Amino acid sequence: MRIVLADDDVLLREGLSSLLERSGYEVVGQAGDGSELLELVRELAPDLAIVDIRMPPDHSTEGLQAARAIREEWPEVGILVLSAHAEVEHAMELLAGGESIGYLLKSRITDVDDLIESLGRIAAGGSVVDPALVQELVAARRMDDPLAVLTPREREVLELMAEGRSNAGIGRLLWVTEGTVEKHVHSILAKLPLPETEDDHRRVLAVLTFLETH
Repeated sequence: MRIVLADDDVLLREGLSSLLERSGYEVVGQAGDGSELLELVRELAPDLAIVDIRMPPDHSTEGLQAARAIREEWPEVGILVLSAHAEVEHAMELLAGGESIGYLLKSRITDVDDLIESLGRIAAGGSVVDPALVQELVAARRMDDPLAVLTPREREVLELMAEGRSNAGIGRLLWVTEGTVEKHVHSILAKLPLPETEDDHRRVLAVLTFLETH
């Protein structure tokens, strides 16, 4: 695989280049900013570009912009973006670009086997997502999910409530007493951010909250 590297940190770039060469890859060019990277891709037609997300002149999203340009002009070139931090918004924008694309934290490249495996997956047309980013996405989803405060059993009860079932009907389906279901319902209504109205109205609002999240 023929690779170009783009990172303004010369030591990191040289170290990564040496690591890749020892692993059997051919590093055909190196760049210190996005413009140089695009010139290299245009001139050398590599199989894959490894790009730092933050490069000169502003050290904001120059690498991401270069990756976007590569994907638009040379869609056959695989892209691996490296970042010092798990930036969910930038990563999601990148990964929406389709196949042969990846996002890894720079700390991950110290694990040679992990890096080589990631490059192989990208070369084969797959996508690579750093585990830390996955954790960030799951955490963000939990923060946005009003039902995250409920236990699995309470979620089950709420789902049956959304089907229009009474407490007695829910109890029969779950093989518990109606009183147990009532306790679950009261707990659900207490945990969800619902306005203080009559319980019947709050029950409807709880069902609406469930439906909105599904």
